Amino acid sequence: MDPRTELVFDKIAERLRSLADPMRLAILHLLQRGPMRVTDILAEVGGSQANVSKHLGILRQAGFVTCRREGVNVYYAVADETVFTICRAICEGIEKAAEQEREAIAQARALLETGR
Repeated sequence: MDPRTELVFDKIAERLRSLADPMRLAILHLLQRGPMRVTDILAEVGGSQANVSKHLGILRQAGFVTCRREGVNVYYAVADETVFTICRAICEGIEKAAEQEREAIAQARALLETGR
């Protein structure tokens, strides 16, 4: 494999890995509303402050969120809106697969009911 191609694949995989956690996806979903403090995020998603902060750090390192300090408060915000395009595309794929499965089940059920 061309080293340049491998580098691009590594970068893509790194960003996708940063999204591969339900807590991080929940945090991103919350941040669609606008900037939030860690304590506000914590109140919505639960868990410990250390855990939420760890997830925010991963999202920040991946470039999906940014933070700014105002006095004692740190506000996190979405830095890269393309993350929601990725999530929408995955949701659409899940919905399509579910519909295909539903159709296959309906066809199999019809065959069972007719005794074929």
